[in-house]
Amino acid sequence: MYLKKQRPPALMAIIVYKTFVAAFLILTSIALLFALKNHQFLEDFSESYFLETNLKIVEIFLDKILLFKSKTLLFSGLAAGVYAVLTVFEVVGLWYEKDWGTILVLVLVGISIPPEIYELFQGFTVLKLSVFLGNLAVLWYLLHHFPQHGKKD
Repeated sequence: MYLKKQRPPALMAIIVYKTFVAAFLILTSIALLFALKNHQFLEDFSESYFLETNLKIVEIFLDKILLFKSKTLLFSGLAAGVYAVLTVFEVVGLWYEKDWGTILVLVLVGISIPPEIYELFQGFTVLKLSVFLGNLAVLWYLLHHFPQHGKKD
């Protein structure tokens, strides 16, 4: 008989967080690559009467996207896609409690901490602080529980 494996709640929270990040990165990658391929369509769409009167947030977003050069959109879209794939690997590794998954998360989160601190000093927002504190919590948890993950059967 197969017994369902019980994962620690904190580990499940990290898995859910990383799954959300992966989904967000996938959508971002698709949106940036779509913007690259359909730049003229987006320009026309952003100038339409419908957007100017009803969807101001979409118009603001499109205006910002349209300022990017094609090479920037391509690089950003591909970078978001690659990072999304790495994040999916993190989720799979954490789900199966593999050491390589924990190490991958520790490395990628550890690398992101200094730029997040820099960003907080450049301009404080609640979102930046939340992401920073979330990543610190992930880093702390995995560092303190690393030997325990991947050792249970």
